[in-house]
Amino acid sequence: MRATTIHGPGDIRFEDVPDPVIEQPTDAIVKVVAGCICGSDLWPYRGENPVKAGSTIGHECVGVVEEVGSAVRQAKVGDFVLVPFCHCDNTCAHCAAGVQSACVNLGITQSGQGEYARVTQADGSLVATDGMPDEHLIPSLLALTDVMATGWHAAVAAGVEPGHTAVVVGDGAVGLSGVLAAAQMGAERVIAMSRHEPRQEIARAFGATDVVAERGEEGEARIAELTDGVGADAVLECVGTDTAMRTAFAVARPGSTVGFVGVPHGVELPVRRMFQKNVGLAGGMAPVRRYLPDLLERVLSGAIDPGRVFDLTLPMSQSPEGYRAMDERRAIKVLLRP
Repeated sequence: MRATTIHGPGDIRFEDVPDPVIEQPTDAIVKVVAGCICGSDLWPYRGENPVKAGSTIGHECVGVVEEVGSAVRQAKVGDFVLVPFCHCDNTCAHCAAGVQSACVNLGITQSGQGEYARVTQADGSLVATDGMPDEHLIPSLLALTDVMATGWHAAVAAGVEPGHTAVVVGDGAVGLSGVLAAAQMGAERVIAMSRHEPRQEIARAFGATDVVAERGEEGEARIAELTDGVGADAVLECVGTDTAMRTAFAVARPGSTVGFVGVPHGVELPVRRMFQKNVGLAGGMAPVRRYLPDLLERVLSGAIDPGRVFDLTLPMSQSPEGYRAMDERRAIKVLLRP
């Protein structure tokens, strides 16, 4: 098959690689209908994460089941399915506790930016739609496989409740999804931290009541002003850098929680501030499968349209350009079609 591969910092190629095959009886092979580039894919692209030269990349996709292993009972050949980026059996003790991203049989989609992807726990992971969805729904369904579920997890971890003031740190696809999640959960005020006009526009469409363009101490002061010096009832940290984490704790009111879903890079927690202000930290890798049924219903009913985070669609063969566009912030999130 043809798939996107990474060979080193800034070196993305679309080339021939071996087709994925059934390796375990619980596996399924999915023919990708749509994949995309994630903000976390930019870490290895920028040289921040080690890579194995020539390995496939891409962990978000939707598609049609092509083949199933002998133990697969629920997923059927021909089903259109959502593929959560983290695969789970959905039956182990951790899955039962709602932490499917820590499943004892955890797997991760490896070639979501290719023509086919192997799902290691098909019955526990895959969520099928009722027939082939309308074309206009594909972007939103794709968003559910990671970014929308991750933004939702940030809001859940932060404890967003009706009437709350929520602050979202980060205006990438996950941060924008966090804005949408907080609004859906009934936050009375959703403050999006963003200095990029196209992202601000989507944030407002997703339910942001206020946008703070300032960063650092200026941004913190602006949020203090907006909240009459109290701070936020819930904070969603959707970046993963030390600066973003420190901002999150700085704007959190005493007794609140920071929900973090940004993959941490160089983060040092302000433990003394956490102690003095009784500000908690919760979150981590999103248990996508836990949220999929609810989020799928919201998409199908028209309650949410998370596919708006895709502002550039390219043929999969042009994935290197997609990486450049996201790296240079010319695109929020790139959708790829085989």
